[in-house]
Amino acid sequence: MTSESQEHGATRRPVEDEVDVVAEETQKAKDAKKGKKGSFWKELPVLVVVALVLALIIKTFVIQAFYIPSESMENTLLTNDRVLVNKLVYHTRDIERGDVVVFSGVDSWDGEFQLEEPSNPVAGFFRWVGTAFGVVPGEKDYIKRVIGVGGDHVKCCDAKGRVTVNGVGIDEESYLYPGDKPSKDGFDVKVPEGRLWVMGDHRGVSLDSRAHQGDPGGGSIPEGQVIGRAFVIVWPFSRAATMPIPDTFAQPALNALGGAVPLVAGFAFAVPLVLVRRRWVLRRKR
Repeated sequence: MTSESQEHGATRRPVEDEVDVVAEETQKAKDAKKGKKGSFWKELPVLVVVALVLALIIKTFVIQAFYIPSESMENTLLTNDRVLVNKLVYHTRDIERGDVVVFSGVDSWDGEFQLEEPSNPVAGFFRWVGTAFGVVPGEKDYIKRVIGVGGDHVKCCDAKGRVTVNGVGIDEESYLYPGDKPSKDGFDVKVPEGRLWVMGDHRGVSLDSRAHQGDPGGGSIPEGQVIGRAFVIVWPFSRAATMPIPDTFAQPALNALGGAVPLVAGFAFAVPLVLVRRRWVLRRKR
């Protein structure tokens, strides 16, 4: 081989080496990419399980989505709306008149609608998941507006055709279904302590406390059955809105009786104790 060819060979070897290095790096990149893809598919089931567990924890203790299955809360809530329910709020404050609450009617009220039983365990599982995430309605879950709390005197109707709470008329035009009267049937109830008188905003079709006056509690529901407060509509997006307490429930006179009951009871117990103590002190002085 001539010196010229040797020189050409010497100059070609580095180029070939570079090609080999590039090919090797390309192959490594492909292998790494395949490894990442394989790793992703292996990790995907774990990610799904973790996401479900976290979602269920949030649903159980913090916020839960609920599906609106009926017309009983129109026009505040329409059929197929989805709302978020705050499950912590009543650990920090009492249930208030005007709150829209979701509660369980298990072993008390019959459902306002009936669902067919799942045909198999798989269908039952998917229904449970759908209910948990607000995609499928819960047959024994209800959503109504709180009109009276424990100790309240709720009556229908006054001279103006309004529902009264502790003798005070509440103006419900802002949320009642257009054309509905506050109630077509009269009622006069004293809400037991620890219970709630609830009504739907579409009074003409709502099977609420009025329809259950023959049940234990006279139609009222236990506070312990309340799941949480519905505070925002999240679906459909075109109807997204918050759900504040109507102004009519801010009337101070509403608390003239119901809110004063614990205070009156406190005085009723305190006065005899003070008198007994005073007599005991006088006897000791003698």
